[in-house]
Amino acid sequence: MKRVLLIIGGGIAAYKTLELIRILRKRDLEVRCILTRAGKEFVTPLSVASLTSDKVYEDLFSLTDEAEMGHIELSREADLLVVAPATADLLAKMANGAANDLASTALLATDKPILAAPAMNVRMWLHAATQRNLSRLKADGVSFVGPGDGEMACGEYGPGRMAEPTEIADAIASMLGGTTVQKPLAGRRVIVTSGPTVEPIDPVRFLSNRSSGKQGHAIAAAAAAAGADVVLVSGPVSIPDPAGVRTLHVETAVQMLAAVEAALPSDIAVFSAAVADWRVEPAWQKIKKGKSGAPALALIENPDILASISRHPRRPRLVIGFAAETEEMLAHARQKLERKGCDMIVANDVGGEAGVMGGERNTVHLVTRDGVEDWPTLDKTEVAHRLVERLAALLGAPA
Repeated sequence: MKRVLLIIGGGIAAYKTLELIRILRKRDLEVRCILTRAGKEFVTPLSVASLTSDKVYEDLFSLTDEAEMGHIELSREADLLVVAPATADLLAKMANGAANDLASTALLATDKPILAAPAMNVRMWLHAATQRNLSRLKADGVSFVGPGDGEMACGEYGPGRMAEPTEIADAIASMLGGTTVQKPLAGRRVIVTSGPTVEPIDPVRFLSNRSSGKQGHAIAAAAAAAGADVVLVSGPVSIPDPAGVRTLHVETAVQMLAAVEAALPSDIAVFSAAVADWRVEPAWQKIKKGKSGAPALALIENPDILASISRHPRRPRLVIGFAAETEEMLAHARQKLERKGCDMIVANDVGGEAGVMGGERNTVHLVTRDGVEDWPTLDKTEVAHRLVERLAALLGAPA
């Protein structure tokens, strides 16, 4: 069994390392951790020890630890050293050969490859000193995963967000060579809908909603990473198509249903798009304001894509719906599950200050006929990977 020495730095992204440990253990990797003094401000030694089933190392001058497992042996027993989050301080120490704590000493004493997952404020990441340190570390043979762009805890937006746990785990697998990235959906077909639909009123106006498509696109990307043949049916969004996915661009609900039906058969269908409930017969010319006031719009109910596919002759084995609610979320999700005939509803609260639509994070609840499973607030990428992992387990091995 291969071993990873995970060095947890002091940044808000440290909370992601707990999920990283879980993924690595699931992939049959042994994980031993060094927790820096700043890292302890964000995750506890007890949490880390519980997930690794191993002792957590913290102090360079611990008589007990040095007697049982010296810092040089600690760094060299591992097959790979991983620094996550790799803060600006840790990168500076690594680049300049500092060795004033257990983490920096282990990094300097190792003869094994190192993978760093940077995480810091965008200004710190772009600072000339950090970029100089990165160039030196890359020249020294240190590998990197991330950072990505996104909203940060400080409220700024840009590069500096630590890569998601699944991305880091895949980078670790790649560097370890003999460890293969799991492809639980290899040989499977998955259809995902994403984004809003746009229902024209006239040539310049339309009915729509605030969906960004970030969650649906992340699900499509996660399914592709899991080995699936993925068809993404997307309404108009401002984000790029996921790599490795066949994306069909549509505008209206009628077009989306037709695209989904054309993509059948599939093993799984995930309907995360926010489909407009109504449409109108659009005017051929721009509707002008008149003395008689606002025009009356005769609303026509759109086709119910989730219900249609749940009852389709070529129904996928697993049909998953989403419920974006602003009140009585779970009650409405349970009703939707029964009314639509799907296998699972992924419910979330999009009202008030939730900031889910257009945001980077999501708090979801999996509603099935067996009950409700509440998930913590996660990045939408991590929600996607967890959901794909769950669906692959429900589907089982290919026949």
